[in-house]
Amino acid sequence: MKILVTGASSGMGFDAARALAQKGFEVYGAARRVALMDPLKEYGVIPLQLDVTSEESIDACLAATGPLDILVNCAGYGSFGAIENVSLEEGRRQMEVNLFGLAAITKKVLPGMRERGRGRIINISSVAGKAVLYFGGWYHVSKFSVEAFSDALRIEMKPFGVDVVLIEPGMTKTDWGFIAADHLVRSSEGTPYEVPAKNEALAMQKGFESRMPSPPSVVTRAIVKAATARRPKARYRVAAGSFTMVFWHAVLPTRWWDALVRLLGSPRVARIVEKL
Repeated sequence: MKILVTGASSGMGFDAARALAQKGFEVYGAARRVALMDPLKEYGVIPLQLDVTSEESIDACLAATGPLDILVNCAGYGSFGAIENVSLEEGRRQMEVNLFGLAAITKKVLPGMRERGRGRIINISSVAGKAVLYFGGWYHVSKFSVEAFSDALRIEMKPFGVDVVLIEPGMTKTDWGFIAADHLVRSSEGTPYEVPAKNEALAMQKGFESRMPSPPSVVTRAIVKAATARRPKARYRVAAGSFTMVFWHAVLPTRWWDALVRLLGSPRVARIVEKL
């Protein structure tokens, strides 16, 4: 079986490409920075250049792979900041990469899968597509959109034998948290949001430095399971805090949830975090 993993230059995408190749699949790893995928060659992964926001790049990538049995959409990034502070250009960029890029490459592979009567689309979403955290605005918008896109596509493709699967990771030991925290600080400097933003960024950094996050291998196992199961689940929710966050978001009154997540930006929590 032939698999394409996008976002394979780091984190979950890198791990997933390696693990799937070790399972004996013919795996192509795709990302903007091809050189970062060189270590994957020893596992048999074939690196390809791909910018999911460019139709020309998508076409060239798929021309190199030929017909696919499975597409794993890992490409994406996180950028935190107050809605008022984050430019619409940056908001559109998040949507272009996290949603429209995913949609663009998916649309390209669907006709072949539908005609063959088999195939599988595995989309890496997040529990951020289920509940909103303080200053997560555009990132959450993009992940909520991936959830809706995948749900709609799953219903449409079922009659054609094509499975659509969502992977919903919680807190995972990657650079994502540090990148999001850095952007939160930069975007909030000199604004009315500066103090709570810095407090939350500190909490995020400490959290991702701690033992709390799950290793990427937890997410990788879910991706491999979604790729190899005869009848995959519609959703695989994995990694630290994933079930807890969704549970409390569901059972708490909205005002309570809002107050709870705002605590991350409070001076009291910041003082506690600094002592950790």
